[in-house]
Amino acid sequence: MSSSAIFDTSILIDQIRSDKYHARIPSVIGPIRISSVVLAELARGAVTKTDAKILRALTKNQKILTPTEKNWIESGELLANMRADHGFESTKLRDLHFDVLIALTARSCGACLITSNRADFELIRTYRDFDLEVW
Repeated sequence: MSSSAIFDTSILIDQIRSDKYHARIPSVIGPIRISSVVLAELARGAVTKTDAKILRALTKNQKILTPTEKNWIESGELLANMRADHGFESTKLRDLHFDVLIALTARSCGACLITSNRADFELIRTYRDFDLEVW
């Protein structure tokens, strides 16, 4: 069992937009951490003042975990293996890259990654095992 949890961007977007997980979030055991990669994805999509306010609150109130040099290098290796195994085009590899970094960061920290993006993270997990919970 993991000692902490990291929410993927998919969970945070659904929570911000619709409060979809209001009943599930309090049931998470252990501290909740946030990935700097998730923050970057959220910042890229922030369009309103409310979005910006939520992003500032997340950066202020959560411990932020950042991919290491090893995570970055390993992410490139995993993506190369995925391309070889599945014939993914560069656009698919670009789409997967941030998810791979989030997964590797969670793995490095012993955190459970919580996502609603089952397909991509289960694919990543076939290359590197990490604690995954799909909502």
